[in-house]
Amino acid sequence: MRSQHTQRFSGISIFKAALLTGCALGAAGTAQAQVAQSDQPTTVEDEVAADEIVVTGFRQSLEAAINLKRTSVGAIDAIVAEDIAKFPDQNLAESLQRIPGISISRDAGEGRAITVRGLSSQFTRVRVNGLETVATSTDGASANRDRAFDFNVFASELFSSIVVHKTAEASLDEGSLGAVVDLNTGNPLAAKAGFTAVGSAVASYNDLSEYFGPRLAGLLSWRNDAGTFGVSLSAAYQKTQVLELGNNTVRWAQARFDSVNGTSCFQQSATNAAGRPNSGGTYRPSAVCDQAALSFHPRIPRYGEVKHDRERLGITGSIQFAPTDMTKFSIDGLFSRFNSDRRERWGEVLLRSNERSIDVVNPVYDANNNMISATLNDAWVRTEHYLRQSTTEFYQVGGSWDQDVTDNLRFTLLGGISKSNADIPVETTIVFDDRDAQGYSYDYTNMKAPKLTFGTSVTDPAVFQLAEIRDRPSEIENRFKTLQFRTEWDVGEGFTVKAGAMWRRFNFDTVAFTRDTAVCGNGGLDRVLGTITCSPTSLFGPTAVYGFQATPQLSELFNLGKAGQPSGNTNAWLVPNLAAAADFTKLYDRPLRLDVGNNRGVQETTKGGYLQVDAKGELLGLEYALNAGMRYVKTEQSSYGLVSGVQSTVERSYDDWLPSANLALFPVENVIVRLAAAEVITRPTLGALTPGGTADGFNYRVSSGNPFLEPFRATNYDIAAEWYFAPQAVLSVAWFKKDIATFTRSASITGLTFAETGAPASALSPSSPAALNPGQLLEDRWTLATTVNGEGATLKGWEFSAQIPFTIFTDGFLGNFGVLANATFISSNADYQLQGPITVASLPNGNLGPLNNVNVTSTLANVSKRSFNGTFYYDDGKFSARVMGTYRSRWHEGASGTGNVLEGFGSQFNLDASIRYKLTEWVEVSLEGNNLTDTYRYRFTDLEADRNYENNHFGRTFFLGARFKY
Repeated sequence: MRSQHTQRFSGISIFKAALLTGCALGAAGTAQAQVAQSDQPTTVEDEVAADEIVVTGFRQSLEAAINLKRTSVGAIDAIVAEDIAKFPDQNLAESLQRIPGISISRDAGEGRAITVRGLSSQFTRVRVNGLETVATSTDGASANRDRAFDFNVFASELFSSIVVHKTAEASLDEGSLGAVVDLNTGNPLAAKAGFTAVGSAVASYNDLSEYFGPRLAGLLSWRNDAGTFGVSLSAAYQKTQVLELGNNTVRWAQARFDSVNGTSCFQQSATNAAGRPNSGGTYRPSAVCDQAALSFHPRIPRYGEVKHDRERLGITGSIQFAPTDMTKFSIDGLFSRFNSDRRERWGEVLLRSNERSIDVVNPVYDANNNMISATLNDAWVRTEHYLRQSTTEFYQVGGSWDQDVTDNLRFTLLGGISKSNADIPVETTIVFDDRDAQGYSYDYTNMKAPKLTFGTSVTDPAVFQLAEIRDRPSEIENRFKTLQFRTEWDVGEGFTVKAGAMWRRFNFDTVAFTRDTAVCGNGGLDRVLGTITCSPTSLFGPTAVYGFQATPQLSELFNLGKAGQPSGNTNAWLVPNLAAAADFTKLYDRPLRLDVGNNRGVQETTKGGYLQVDAKGELLGLEYALNAGMRYVKTEQSSYGLVSGVQSTVERSYDDWLPSANLALFPVENVIVRLAAAEVITRPTLGALTPGGTADGFNYRVSSGNPFLEPFRATNYDIAAEWYFAPQAVLSVAWFKKDIATFTRSASITGLTFAETGAPASALSPSSPAALNPGQLLEDRWTLATTVNGEGATLKGWEFSAQIPFTIFTDGFLGNFGVLANATFISSNADYQLQGPITVASLPNGNLGPLNNVNVTSTLANVSKRSFNGTFYYDDGKFSARVMGTYRSRWHEGASGTGNVLEGFGSQFNLDASIRYKLTEWVEVSLEGNNLTDTYRYRFTDLEADRNYENNHFGRTFFLGARFKY
């Protein structure tokens, strides 16, 4: 069987020409190739194998995926599970990274979000059983409050296949510049008649956390002998514990210090000299003070541990009824609950906003203007204990009615709802401070493994004060409602007209609160009422006690494990006992305070329809397949947020006409040449779309949304060639280009007072330096940042892929081996207007100079210029083994802060392996290992200077299990 893969022509004029050509070609020839209907949710079970060779195991999954690729009009790639609990990887995102052009980002050592052909997860739409949806979880210190889909919410055992549509069609849901991803949970009518039961039990072990956890999955399915009724129920459960050990700087910054190598940098005023040492006064320029002020130093150099406790539960159900060959009804349901506790323990020095009090000794500078090492006196030594508890629950119910009205006319009615809640009832931080520590030193000569040494005791509670308490609970809710009607009419042989209409509503709402406060003097915090009284004397006076005295009962000793630290590093310190300190301060009895910037929402209603023509046949002896069409969509948007404490709602709407065309040519047997183009859109990010904004009193930055942002609009072009030179084998090459006409960018104004930013003081966190010292609100050091419609960008690249079973070379033992390999090379160009370094240590008014606006040309965010994936496997039907390696070159994520330009991640390599052995026809055992090289994740905070943001590792994870089938 020959088959088609399709990609798109774009531009209205191109579309019209292609549509006319399609009509002519459709009338000219007779169809020779069978083509799948690409507007249906793509599933593997509906495909018929192209070859007569029968294989089992991993090779069966590869064969099913390659057949789906061959027989689809759209340009797709797929990953297929042979059966429940046999997905090729433990995580959906980790499976996706093996597809050409796809890279992933990781959270807690496992895949979370994907990047397709250089475009991040916000440009990818995900459908579960044909219905678009959003699944949200938490990452780092915050939740996903955007359109990106979090693949770590779901257990991979629940899904039978993933299909990635890399090119657009008129009949395919809009909203993606990168890809549309279909997740499919099964098809009971495609199962064998009678009762089927499948189960798996796996024990996982992480060598860094030394934790054993269960991973269980099962399927119950029944289909009648006539094949007219089927029902299935599956479930999966997993519990893990992962440690993340390493170092962090929370970016680098520029600031003026109290003194440098004994040279005083400030002339102390008489008032401040009496009551507040190391504060106020007039800056005295000098070579050594100016050099220190204009160099970059780590804001919060620290080592620590992040502990991830995770629990997943997923349940799917499906009922299918086909009373006749012309009618089929399906109802699908999916539930997932993802619980995650994240606990952090850090030992650090808080240079951020406290440089004015610090004396610097023996600073060393590198060629990138970094103060890479120094000794600090009068430093703020701080230890933190952080806990975030979160729960994500996802629900989806969908139904479809497939009806053949006649032999030539059919329709599908599809509808459903989904809801994803990400709740964070607890996000607590409690802080110990020693604000006059002497002899602290740091050394970042090795950026990835700094040496951090405390000069004073950090294991004695007598030197610490309980200084800050925070709690920031929040809730996020995403809801989708979808209704689609699709029709197909076979006008003549090799010529089909498709038309449809859709209505979809997406709601995003988030609400957040704070209980933050600083503890200002014994008695300054009323532990019952939660009131604070802070005066300059109690805060800064020479005899003041700024917090509650730490005690053994309020403390616990933390010992740093294997975090990549060098010898001589300080590896043990006290942190607050979180439960005892929360009870002592009555933290959870304090009233909730609205987090102004994170109370917002968006409602989007999209309506539209499409018309598409599919044609296939021969012209002048050349076999072809073509589809061309137009999709119309109207977007009605209503967004709300708090502006100066008052809720503001902004409404708007816009229309898009999205032409697309796809042409597949078959010049010789088993070779397909594909040409495609399309106009596509992605709607703006939710965080940038809502009115109002946030005030950051730590970095002196106010960020505001912009509800009038235009969607990202682009024209995509694709050319590909595929050679299916043997059963289960393919060599392919593809070139792609994305001309992005509208691309949002950040814009900012520096040198403002807080009042000039327009933000209310209530938006500041009570524990931030700006809130604790109101005088800083009057200084012209504030930045107002927002997102605006900007110029376009370009992205183009090449994909190379090979799937080669060794059966094409030899029989017997060696013929059971095979190779999967792909490589992607991307170049892109985008202009950024960012805030760069401060260049003036002292303005005429005595203040430190502002950050400077800089224009930077670089790649698009999340683009790795090179990525490689390879799998070497053996499969004889009874025993199988795989070794899988993935590589991704460094990439940036966009704007940074505090004068750093473009932050992101260093190159990454991951090595996984798996072996399976079939004991009987019904029992199989397996051993798998993930991240076998224990790769560190290095993050930089400036693309050129390569300043350390963090460098952490997560350990190796092993899985030992058995699978049973009846």
